[in-house]
Amino acid sequence: MSSNTTLFSMRDISLVYRAKPVLRHIDWELLQGQHWACIGPNGAGKTSLARILSGQASHFSGQFQASPELPRQGVAYVCFEQAQALCARDRKLDDSEFRADASDPGTRVQDAILDGREPDNRFRDWVARLRMEHILQRGLRFISTGEMRKTLLVRALLSQPALLILDSPLDGLDHASQQAMREAIDELLQGTASVLLLCRQLEDIPAGVSHVLVLDNGRVLDCGERASVLAQPAVRALMDPPLPPLGALPAPAQRPYSLPDGPLLTLRDVSVSYGELQVLRGVNWEFRRGQHCCISGPNGCGKTTLLSLITGDNHKAYGQDITLFGRRRGSGESIWDIKQKYGQLDTQLQLNFAHNMRALEVVVSGFFDSVGLFDDWGDVQRHTAQQWLTALGLAQYSRAGFDTLSFGLQRMVLLARAMVKSPAILLLDEPTLGLDGPHRQLMLRAIDHIATHSDTQIIFVSHSAGDTPACINQQLRFVPTDDGFALQCDESAAPECS
Repeated sequence: MSSNTTLFSMRDISLVYRAKPVLRHIDWELLQGQHWACIGPNGAGKTSLARILSGQASHFSGQFQASPELPRQGVAYVCFEQAQALCARDRKLDDSEFRADASDPGTRVQDAILDGREPDNRFRDWVARLRMEHILQRGLRFISTGEMRKTLLVRALLSQPALLILDSPLDGLDHASQQAMREAIDELLQGTASVLLLCRQLEDIPAGVSHVLVLDNGRVLDCGERASVLAQPAVRALMDPPLPPLGALPAPAQRPYSLPDGPLLTLRDVSVSYGELQVLRGVNWEFRRGQHCCISGPNGCGKTTLLSLITGDNHKAYGQDITLFGRRRGSGESIWDIKQKYGQLDTQLQLNFAHNMRALEVVVSGFFDSVGLFDDWGDVQRHTAQQWLTALGLAQYSRAGFDTLSFGLQRMVLLARAMVKSPAILLLDEPTLGLDGPHRQLMLRAIDHIATHSDTQIIFVSHSAGDTPACINQQLRFVPTDDGFALQCDESAAPECS
């Protein structure tokens, strides 16, 4: 329900970021109590708009007027970048190396939510509804992406803001958590405090949203009541564009290593605990030649821990029966011996990547496994990188600045980067996270293209078994049990998994 009081209004608002216009002449107002969705593809300007409303961006032009309630009660903005900043701060304060037990839990979830307040019934009610009781005493660094998203939501709700901004609130959540989050959002949309949802797909707009703002390349394409806006053919066309054609894959690069005749990865009765928390228990898994595996499971089940064991990043692998590429872990191999056999793509890499580079240079950096480009490179590497951009339908962006590309196109460029050295295994950790519908289709189609036309094998990690590429022929699922999670395998595809 809305009143006639304007919560804020924008008149001719424009914003430039890194010399690129990201918002252009925005006119928009929101009345108190209204619930809006802002939609548009990756790069449309949704995040820039939220940064102005939350006070994170102040170097805009135009007029922004707010009612007294907005500065008095504040704006709460729940987004992935907020989670990243909290975790970065916690890592900086980590003093585990100076502790007798070599362990620093950091900021606990309950403390992050309450921010100095005493727990009350509202706190306990939201924690119960979002099924968070089991993580309240864990450190922020030891919870999953989805659990962090729920943590930030409860923290925002307890501040009782005049405007709550939720950026793709279902991203990174497993099926059960998505359902709990939808129910929470539906309740918020029945309240009197205004809510603004940033959505990448039309189907993500909840029924309780009454108004829609559509952005395209930083401009307002349409704005108004939900039914009228969503009926516009131009809006439908914007959210479902045709996909560019794929090209032939380049000839595989010469690998400086040989691969075993047997399984590429073998784990036998592997268990991992952190203090009293047991994350993996009795894991058995073989990843053999010709297989493409999807690892799925709920938030916090142990997917990230499993990945860190096979990439060499987790010291818990030592002393356990883990064989990587025919060599027992801990038998004298270096971490770089392991990592050179992987091409990797995840959201953290994208957020940390050096942005003052052209797309072609980002792809070339894959030859050196560097975040940035610090080594000499020549025509052969340039040619191969260009071939990979063409193969993935990105040829026109080779000279574009990486930071000028949309979030989805950046992810596709990083996929090309992961493939230039023809890795034995392409490791994709939630590769569709944060992507709109068309870019999600681009990513899945490109992965199948690689699986079909190269000898690189795919490990695809997801919080759910849906939305996976067609090439998958092995499924590892973390299934809840009474005392944690058990790893189950599709026996028809891989009978030696458990």
